[in-house]
Amino acid sequence: MSQAYVLPRSRPESVGVSPSAVMDFLEAADSTQMGLHSFMLLRHGQVAAEASWAPYKAEHKHMMFSLSKSFTSTAIGLAVAEGYLTLDDTVISFFPDKKLQVSGHLNKLRVRHLLSMSTGHEHDTMKLLWDSPDKDWVQAFLNIPIVYEPGTHFVYNSGASYMLSAIVQKVTGQRLLDYLQPRLLQPLGIEGATWEACPKGINTGGWGLSITVEHIALFGQLYLQKGVWNGTRLLSEVWVEEATSLQVQNGVDEESDWKQGYGFQFWMCRHGAYRGDGAFGQFCIVIPEQDVVIAMTSGVKKLQPVLDLVWTHLLPGFSNQPTSLNDEAYESLQQMSRSLAYKPLSSAVPVTLTAEVSGKRFVFEPNELNFKTAMFEFAENECVATYWNQKGEDQVRCGINYWIEGRTNITRPAAHVAASGRWLSTDTFEMEWRYVTTPFIDRVTCRFDENLVQVELLRLPNGPEEPMKLEARWE
Repeated sequence: MSQAYVLPRSRPESVGVSPSAVMDFLEAADSTQMGLHSFMLLRHGQVAAEASWAPYKAEHKHMMFSLSKSFTSTAIGLAVAEGYLTLDDTVISFFPDKKLQVSGHLNKLRVRHLLSMSTGHEHDTMKLLWDSPDKDWVQAFLNIPIVYEPGTHFVYNSGASYMLSAIVQKVTGQRLLDYLQPRLLQPLGIEGATWEACPKGINTGGWGLSITVEHIALFGQLYLQKGVWNGTRLLSEVWVEEATSLQVQNGVDEESDWKQGYGFQFWMCRHGAYRGDGAFGQFCIVIPEQDVVIAMTSGVKKLQPVLDLVWTHLLPGFSNQPTSLNDEAYESLQQMSRSLAYKPLSSAVPVTLTAEVSGKRFVFEPNELNFKTAMFEFAENECVATYWNQKGEDQVRCGINYWIEGRTNITRPAAHVAASGRWLSTDTFEMEWRYVTTPFIDRVTCRFDENLVQVELLRLPNGPEEPMKLEARWE
């Protein structure tokens, strides 16, 4: 797939960015195998640096997780400007068809409280929405007791973001994504975005958006430019100011970018910055004082260390004026950006079992993944792992000492996967399956012993520390 660039590119020095600072950032992230997938740095509206770690690619539409919330917030800002609603409208006013036992607190819950995560709930409401028997998430949200006065208590609450999406759909008659298409996505050049929906067909709002790293950067640049794009105002400047400024306190910790306050589905940061972010390290960081936007997709366990690298390495590398061209530093940065990669699995263990196990079908004991049977077919430089479950047949092709890219429905329909494998010992074959549009990785270890195979599956970065264990025997 070719990359359709939207933003202009420039050498970092021409926009006052030190190539050495960028290289220090990339080296620090790479040396720790932190888990970054793609990175883009904008200065003065131009791409000053970009990189992806193979087998991840900049053109991959990556899962945004809670970075989706900032797009949902934007839809509310657009709907306010078009007169569909106000921030002081009560939430219950949009849903007269729902059965309500209106308490004083629910009666006071307004759109602005959903935006600022100050609904008054004691905990995130999403589990109760997922568990609702009739799958009516709106009704389930409205049934949850509100413990605190709305506007007085911060709790990060993806259910609140979902309700914003439900409100957009209610007042406009369009799904959130469809509403955003002509008003935000198309003007910015964001093509091919997808968004998950709840069982009732409402976009999930708090998560579920998939876009590329450049799409993230375009979105951040629009906010940096106070809502103006190519001379046309897309967003109200008042909205941008409100959404990206402190609306509710969420604690005090000078060392934490999660204790600087919250806006309208945006986090306040140190160093005068603000951001949208999502689980496992999906970032849209805007630093107005430096005229900078930083976009990242990732598969990290902890988000604060990524921000710490930004403040430690990138922030000191910005200057107010263009700097002298440094061809040596620039070429070093270019070479590093091209060479970043997660290495495929490799080993020099002598292969002895491939002929014995290749092509044989294994039958699994009952297991929670519902794997029924599996077969491993070895060639000189690859292994094709085929399995059967209740959905039918699927397979993953693994390059031995290199990545093979393909598609699989092992975790979700038609997921992109890059896979490699190696022999850990003469009887144990290990595979790594990277789902490259997500943060997730499966490490699958197969130990062949006489007429059976013992399989261990470890999900990264969010799975249990102990691998799932399965066993299968030859037919």
